[in-house]
Amino acid sequence: MSSLPRKLQTQKRHRRLRRNLSGTADRPRLAVFRSNNHIYAQVIDDDAQNTLCSASTLDKDLRTSVTVGGTCEASVAVGQLVAKRALAKGIQQVVFDRGGNLYHGRVKALADAAREAGLQF
Repeated sequence: MSSLPRKLQTQKRHRRLRRNLSGTADRPRLAVFRSNNHIYAQVIDDDAQNTLCSASTLDKDLRTSVTVGGTCEASVAVGQLVAKRALAKGIQQVVFDRGGNLYHGRVKALADAAREAGLQF
């Protein structure tokens, strides 16, 4: 068990992950950021330093269906929305970047929903 605060543990994991993980034009990076109240997902081309599409619990498309942003149900909705937007832009394959978070709970729910909606990773 580490004596570092949880936020620093997450940042350390994220830096370790990003050493070997980057998005290209052929296979962009699906980056997930999880706060206490919301969850955000972006599809990023790291070579061009460009965000191709994004979705979050703050989107106007999800505001009516999602009332609380910090739940697994909200993460599923965000995963489906980001996959739909990526597929509309012709992106089928991505590299999943969990942002230093453990692959569990809301992050796993988002990833599974994006896979079911047609993204491959």
